[in-house]
Amino acid sequence: QVQLVESGGGLVQAGGSLRLSCTASGRTFSLAWYRQVPGKQRELVARILRSGFTRYADSVKGRFSISRDDAKNTVYLQMNSLKPEDTDVYYCKCEWEGPYGRLINSWGQGTQVTVSS
Repeated sequence: QVQLVESGGGLVQAGGSLRLSCTASGRTFSLAWYRQVPGKQRELVARILRSGFTRYADSVKGRFSISRDDAKNTVYLQMNSLKPEDTDVYYCKCEWEGPYGRLINSWGQGTQVTVSS
């Protein structure tokens, strides 16, 4: 079982920046960040494959950047030009290869990001 530990959330003013980090306890196929407001569905923010291929939600394109350091089993989410609507709990998710090559999901505990206007 691969476990995830997140860090880097906090309070920032609109227009500011934060960097989230998430370290996995083992090798991963893909790493991603999701966010969720209570009562709403969790949505994808950004995803990066082992190949380096990335995907972003339209709402964060040009402002957020996802990267990974496989030597450290860590994924980063650099968030710039933050807006109050970016306020959410951010969750790290990974896919890792289990028995017979089956991909298994693991989630982090979540980290709060609050952007004040």
